[in-house]
Amino acid sequence: MEADFGRGVRDGVVAILMRGRQILLIQRGADVPFAGYWAPLSGKVEPAESIEAALVREVEEEVGFVVRPIGPLWQSVSQDGRYRLHWWAAEIIGGTLEPDEREVADVRWIEPHEHSALTPTFESDRRFFTEVLPASGHLERELQPTRAAPIRVRRTRR
Repeated sequence: MEADFGRGVRDGVVAILMRGRQILLIQRGADVPFAGYWAPLSGKVEPAESIEAALVREVEEEVGFVVRPIGPLWQSVSQDGRYRLHWWAAEIIGGTLEPDEREVADVRWIEPHEHSALTPTFESDRRFFTEVLPASGHLERELQPTRAAPIRVRRTRR
């Protein structure tokens, strides 16, 4: 599945990583747009990059996990209208949770119902957690076996 850049709206990916019934959320870091917002991992699809490849790259860049794309869950438009967001489920197959401090201020594994207590969040994320995810059936089956994931902050040189 190749990204389509011909209509003025770029493609982006949103990674839904599950551990049992919990989903990994990040608080966006100071060096990215919408700093402080709580959201699933996400990022831009580069020209000539597939949605799947972008998903794998973004997760590894932002938090250090190696993932295997499972499949699409939903599509939405970003809050600023610049991106068509492809929401995908992905399975963690390697790596260690090492957030990139430039892009990630904090990380949490949350139950879907806990999303509403976080602030600030994007409108499309709220819709995903209240409508799309419950209807998808993914909460009834695990996408990945439950496992402990140590957290190490990846320090970057500026």
